[in-house]
Amino acid sequence: MGETIQLRAADGFSANAYVARPKTAARGAVVVLQEIFGVNAHIQAVANGFAMAGYLAIAPATFDRVQTHVNLGYGEADRNQGFALKGQVEDLPAPGVLPDIQAAIDWAHLNSQGKVGVVGYCWGGLLTWRSACLLSGIAAAVPYYGGGVTSPTEVARQPRCPVMAHFGERDHYIPLDGVQAFTQAHPEVEVHIYPADHGFNCDHRGSYDEAATNLALERTLSFFLKHVG
Repeated sequence: MGETIQLRAADGFSANAYVARPKTAARGAVVVLQEIFGVNAHIQAVANGFAMAGYLAIAPATFDRVQTHVNLGYGEADRNQGFALKGQVEDLPAPGVLPDIQAAIDWAHLNSQGKVGVVGYCWGGLLTWRSACLLSGIAAAVPYYGGGVTSPTEVARQPRCPVMAHFGERDHYIPLDGVQAFTQAHPEVEVHIYPADHGFNCDHRGSYDEAATNLALERTLSFFLKHVG
């Protein structure tokens, strides 16, 4: 149901992006930001799901500035490779990959003729939070278990759009006390905590939790319906 397109960022860099289109006129658009495993089968399936919900969905390849065509699984070797690639991207001079995300937002708005929401998972959750605070043209943002979101640097940021955040209470990457501090610092953010682990939304992982996934998706779609269309 999807296709790959090329996005052109403001600095001239060209990045790949996976696009899934709804069967009828788009009610708006959703930018899907990848985990550390690339725009793999899971992220493509997530984009397809938003398309089936009526949104034009686009998942930019946010590793492309350091390595193209990254498509990893969830084993230990792939996880280590993903962490290494994430480190390389995070070490890029500012603004890093944010121009590629802005290009996806702009493309989504132009091609849907509607408002744009952003959703991201794991590292993509962190990028979603940064996007909500630093980029333009976003009507709503939903980070899922964004690693690093609860760090002092990220907590100090202020979102420019409505934000809903999902966390797992058993997430060893994001301690619950950090989530609580984030919640206290940002009463304007709608925070939901689930009895689940990191990566609970991904049915390719052992930490997948169907009940948490379904409830988080229901809340996310309702949030996007309110703010995006």
